[in-house]
Amino acid sequence: MKNFDTSAAAHGRRLLADGVWGVVATPFHDSSLDVDAVSLARLAGQYEAIGATGLTVLGVFGEAASLTAAERENVLEVVADSCALPLVVGITALATRPAIEEARAAHHVLGDRLAAVMIQVNSADPDIVTSHLQAIHRATGTDIVLQDYPVASGVSIGIGNLARVVRNCTFVSAVKAEAPPTPTAIAQLTEAVDVAVFGGLGGQGLLDELLAGSAGAMTGFSYPEALVDCVRAWRSEGETAARAALQPYLPLVNFEQQPRIALAIRKECLKSRGLIEDSGVRAPAPAFPQELRGMLEVHMRHAERALAQTSAGTGTADSARTVGVR
Repeated sequence: MKNFDTSAAAHGRRLLADGVWGVVATPFHDSSLDVDAVSLARLAGQYEAIGATGLTVLGVFGEAASLTAAERENVLEVVADSCALPLVVGITALATRPAIEEARAAHHVLGDRLAAVMIQVNSADPDIVTSHLQAIHRATGTDIVLQDYPVASGVSIGIGNLARVVRNCTFVSAVKAEAPPTPTAIAQLTEAVDVAVFGGLGGQGLLDELLAGSAGAMTGFSYPEALVDCVRAWRSEGETAARAALQPYLPLVNFEQQPRIALAIRKECLKSRGLIEDSGVRAPAPAFPQELRGMLEVHMRHAERALAQTSAGTGTADSARTVGVR
């Protein structure tokens, strides 16, 4: 991984810590689709137990856009009370004033626990994005993770323009690069800017992203232990060890990341692991297709076998084997 500490410090920039920042799903009760605070607390605690660097709450896969303001506040309170990890909070709004309101609400709830707010690129014009970020930072004082995720935002920006935004905004502490091909984007960004650059997309490109210079992963996966083990192995032993740590899980990573139903699959996996009680999703997200049940069970059996082998050895999951397929 490229180390930007010296350059960043010279410009007064604070960097988000390297590693795995888990993207937390928001569990709902199947019958009412109300937020399930007990399952949410269990999920946040599991991330801490397996050694995640921090958590990303109210992201796209946290279904933040489907939550009311009161529900978003409740989610933040539950997560903050359930673990001691630093938190990045996703901001759903693309317009400046609503984004400021969301960021202020997150800071009000979390205080010093708020490591940064995650803001999506809202224009292909770097000057517009820069003005947007500057207004949010000026109003809130919070650091910003800049997310380039065209699938969610509907906005595509060139890597050169994205780098220009980061260079103009010294309060940007990281970039979350989710515009495919992500290894190409990460390689170009790590050469052009002095901030941490993270991959996402469920860990599909994690090995290549690490090779490209990423700081780790900021994403969700139903077996986040695999992501943590992979990044730790990369740091301590290199590419071969990182590949060995992640490889047994890659079929499930690929299965889970199917377009339109990725969220439902992940929640079904988390339910099967006993991490959440119900797997319901809110509209417009489609429910888990029962035709995939048998396939899911096959993939999870292999993932459980890999996790058990890690737990029997010296991997990061040793202290976290409190759940299993049920």
